[in-house]
Order: sequence, then structure tokens, then C-alpha cells
Amino acid sequence: METTIALKGSKNIGVTIEKRLNEIGIYTLTDLAERTPEKAYRGIGKNYPDKTIPKCYYLYSLKGALLDIDWRKLPENIKKELRT
Repeated sequence: METTIALKGSKNIGVTIEKRLNEIGIYTLTDLAERTPEKAYRGIGKNYPDKTIPKCYYLYSLKGALLDIDWRKLPENIKKELRT
């Protein structure tokens, strides 16, 4: 049986990011992993076309949540991969 981990309380996932992820159908880290941080970021952007959604901050936060590390400590190769 697969265990899912809630977004709430996950590293890098605050109230705003959790709310925005929930709006696009992502409720757990498993959901996020299946959707991928890149697709989740695009989904959030579609819901907020008039807002600037900081690409690096959101992508780094989402990837860091999956890896259980602070977004500021992501290895440079992962940051580069996310920016491309």
C-alpha cells in the first residue's frame, strides 16, 4: 500500500503554494510527483494569468518539497534543469 504525504507541513510548501496547488488538483506530494513541478507551475500560472508567479522560486520550492530539502539548497544542476 502506497503512503501519500500531505502538502501541508512539507518543506517549502506554505499556505499560498498549498492553496494554489489544491486549485489545480494537487493535494499530496505523490500528486505533485506525478504531475511534475514544471507542469504544476504552468497550471498555477494558467489560474493566475494577471499575476507574476516567480518561476525559479515556485519551481525550486516544488522540487525541494519532493526532495525534502530547502529550495535554497537545491544543487545547481537541478536548478539549471528547472530553468530550461
